[in-house]
Amino acid sequence: MNESVYQALADRLDSLPQGFPSAENGSHLRLLAHLFSPTEAALAAQLSPQLESVKELHIRIGGDRGEMLSVLKDLARRGLIRLGRTTDGAGFALEPFVVGFYENQVSVLDETLAALFEDYYLHAFDRLIRVEPQPHRIIPVQQSIANPLEIHPYESVMEIVDRAKAWAVQDCICRKQKALVGEPCGHPMEVCLVMAPVEGAFDNAGSMRAITRQEALAVLKLSADAGLVHSVSNTQEGNYYICNCCTCSCGFLRGMADFGMANVMARSAFVNQVDESLCIACGTCVDACPFQALTLADVVAVDQVRCVGCGVCVPLCPSGALSLHRRPEAEIKPVPRTAEEWAASRLQARA
Repeated sequence: MNESVYQALADRLDSLPQGFPSAENGSHLRLLAHLFSPTEAALAAQLSPQLESVKELHIRIGGDRGEMLSVLKDLARRGLIRLGRTTDGAGFALEPFVVGFYENQVSVLDETLAALFEDYYLHAFDRLIRVEPQPHRIIPVQQSIANPLEIHPYESVMEIVDRAKAWAVQDCICRKQKALVGEPCGHPMEVCLVMAPVEGAFDNAGSMRAITRQEALAVLKLSADAGLVHSVSNTQEGNYYICNCCTCSCGFLRGMADFGMANVMARSAFVNQVDESLCIACGTCVDACPFQALTLADVVAVDQVRCVGCGVCVPLCPSGALSLHRRPEAEIKPVPRTAEEWAASRLQARA
């Protein structure tokens, strides 16, 4: 393996807001070497996070233009770089590792790639998820909120789904990866929702299965019933995917147990409250809470620090004693409006 070319790509990826920290055991390089040939890695390391046309890239990088275009097209086809449109035709850009080109590998994920990711996760991933603002933000289960009028559009899964004009579902790469390393968690697999503002966007989308709006809502219900946590990109605008996560497999939520981190996702603006007059102390909610935020004595008690406001436990309560209420404004972290604002804040935090 030509370590220098892969280290150059690793350094380039780590310069992005999302980050790609190096692992002391070299697992970051082995992961990249599995996905990129040396030629591909050398070219990808010279890409910008902003789209550039082939003409612009050729002027800046040099070399044989035809060969460059061939490599770029193949990288884009495999989801390793971003393809888009510029004023001068097709454009290409560097994709981050997570959330980015790793998730695009769900259709080709096998035991080898799963083991490489696990090795990297255990040796470096904690440094990727410690930095705020976090990449993902938790969205409450809709029926768990006491006063729906308190919900902003970007805090509502229904609003996010309704704003889209095309919907698709695909396997959760986190659960697939854990299963391939011999640690399946048993939660539903095909529950990752992807949306687009253009009708028919997923009609020929490979690993994604195009679905209707009603089917997307059914996926959300299935996920909530299975105790999964809704999460989206940590911005007010541009929410075009909804992950349905668990603490046993999700790359971010696993950090709570694996690295002892309390908040690896930006929590929602809500917190659980117990109506003690209705609580029958059955313990159903305690068992269901993914974050160990509930304890049981005479009635259930909520640890307001550990509670992330996901609402998973609320619809499971047989006596209706639980509901989410909006936190005091001083306790609510502002959500970046756009991906650009998020990136600027993230780079500043990493400086």
